[in-house]
Amino acid sequence: MYAKTLLIFLVAVTLFTTCRKDETGDATAGPTYLEQHRPQLHFSPPTQWMNDPNGMVFFDNEYHLFYQYYPDSTVWGPMHWGHAISKDLAHWEHLPVGIAPDEKGYIFSGSAVVDWDNTSGFSDDGEPPLVAIFTYHDPEGEKSGAIDFQSQAIAYSNDRGRTWTKYENNPVVPNPGIRDFRDPKVIWDSDNRQWIMVLAAQDKVMFYASKDLKKWNYLSQFGKNRGAHGGVWECPDLFPVTISETGGRKWVLLVSINPGGPNGGSATQYFIGEFDGQRFRLDQEFGAEMARQARKDTSNVAACWVDYGRDNYAGVTWSDIPQEDGRRIFMGWMSNWDYAQVVPTQLWRSAMTLPRQFQVKSTAMGPRLAQFFPQELQNIRGEKKEITINTSPGTTHDLGVDPQKLEIILEAATDATGSFGFELLNTKGEVYRIGYSADMQAYFSDRTKAGNHDFSEKFAQEIHYAPKQLEGVLITMHLVLDVSSAELIADDGLTAITDIFFPTEDFTTIRFFTNEGVAVQRLDVYPLEGVW
Repeated sequence: MYAKTLLIFLVAVTLFTTCRKDETGDATAGPTYLEQHRPQLHFSPPTQWMNDPNGMVFFDNEYHLFYQYYPDSTVWGPMHWGHAISKDLAHWEHLPVGIAPDEKGYIFSGSAVVDWDNTSGFSDDGEPPLVAIFTYHDPEGEKSGAIDFQSQAIAYSNDRGRTWTKYENNPVVPNPGIRDFRDPKVIWDSDNRQWIMVLAAQDKVMFYASKDLKKWNYLSQFGKNRGAHGGVWECPDLFPVTISETGGRKWVLLVSINPGGPNGGSATQYFIGEFDGQRFRLDQEFGAEMARQARKDTSNVAACWVDYGRDNYAGVTWSDIPQEDGRRIFMGWMSNWDYAQVVPTQLWRSAMTLPRQFQVKSTAMGPRLAQFFPQELQNIRGEKKEITINTSPGTTHDLGVDPQKLEIILEAATDATGSFGFELLNTKGEVYRIGYSADMQAYFSDRTKAGNHDFSEKFAQEIHYAPKQLEGVLITMHLVLDVSSAELIADDGLTAITDIFFPTEDFTTIRFFTNEGVAVQRLDVYPLEGVW
């Protein structure tokens, strides 16, 4: 009896000690998802390094998320495809590595589709196969000085994405002599009964077509003299979206760029136009506005941005979401190459943004991409707290809630002056601020005093601004706060800011502030349930 009691005591002590070690970020302990800075609402890997989302496909009531993953370190290394699935876009189940490197190279970014008609011939049981399209990156070829060390390859799965077989005749798109030739995104073009691949080719994107996912023919290219070119183009995505006001259709092209973002480092730009099965052409209104911006800005950085924050990169959308659903849902990597490998997390590095639903809206500037948090977020809401606040100049109002997992919806009159918004504080005097500046006519995120930033001189250099794009309507802010991140969708969906931060102790207080005056017409606050 004594021995049994002693054994139970020792096991309990061991479990308690392990949990305590892990909460302090000890990289030798297993993950508990209680580590310092660990997101409670966002996807993050159990351990080790993660970057770009890959292979996002919906099949058999599961959202698949693959991602760039290095299972042996918390910094970038030989890339694998990590794997997770979700039924609701909120809670995630970790699965074993999906696709691993081999003698042909690392497994760089790409996409996945459901081959409903078995055009590839990969099905072995009458069920449609999943087909992944990825970039082989040959490190030995790169070291030798060659420029053709990246090529496009495919793999297939007949067990709902749990295991993958690489195609025996890879690569399916050899390198034509371009150093940065990667990140294939494939969709089914139902108008022309063909598969379309868009991939990044240094300072442009290239389009290919196929009938069977195995043999690809070059079609066209876009972008050499369009948009921002401060760095290499990466992780493109092409998809149709319905215009919310008219029911018409436009094509959206996403292109990530590193560096060259609006607030520094990596970011994602977008273009709106038409795709005829061979070429992508800018919408006349959208293109005219870009040309006007370019004439004003001789540095040739005229671009429209998915997100003005520093921490939303390489995002793409899910394929094969059912037609009856009809949504185009996006997710990005919540970090920035300026500092991603040195942020102060020990057991894991990086998280994904929350999913976002895309629409195209008609505006005075022409068609623009709008984004919203999907309705699934409402499933993790606690009881709503409607708050009436004193908005006299120079006041602050404690919201009286824990800011660790929080959703805020604010509407304010457009005659606001000065700045207003929300500030997160802790007992060490650290503060993070996010809000709207009437003087700047812009939304802002200020992490310059939000805690630890010694790890990189590029992390907290200045306040990040995002221009207000709508005139004559309410100032709107839809804000989600997690342990170490803020995601703001403002301007009725037209403006977004995503930023991460690393307070030395958790923020425990959130206050509304205004330094001059504002008429707040709505302020709803929802505590959120953690998803892990």
